[in-house]
Amino acid sequence: MENTEQRSWFSRNWGWLLGGGCLSIIVVVILVIVGAFYKISDSISGSEPYTYAFSQAIENEEVIGFLGEPIESDGMGSTNYSYKNGYSIAELNIPIKGPNGEGVIVVNAEKVDEEWQYSQLYFLEDSSTEIINLLDPVYPELYDN
Repeated sequence: MENTEQRSWFSRNWGWLLGGGCLSIIVVVILVIVGAFYKISDSISGSEPYTYAFSQAIENEEVIGFLGEPIESDGMGSTNYSYKNGYSIAELNIPIKGPNGEGVIVVNAEKVDEEWQYSQLYFLEDSSTEIINLLDPVYPELYDN
């Protein structure tokens, strides 16, 4: 009678274990990246310049005339926040859309003494070059093109 030695579970299944470990690491990395992206986009869309600009646009009669209702956000757009020595600057391009078209809200703001001051806040429709000022007419020369 011949006596054969049975291999251990690890020696029989090392390929599955190695593949499952690599797959687990890949899944964890993807989840971390997606979570970071969600956290960043959520913090941007919850920022004061973003919410103020969006509310000004959806309440503006001219913007409603171009886009129709309801108006909603159309992605992240481009954002640039910088903070240096207690001085904050926000430069945002917020894409929005409605049933009749699309456009972008352009925001340039700076935070002085814990309050945001807007130097530019306007809507630009994608299919035209018309600018709709969303600020009070404090700096009308910024919008004369």
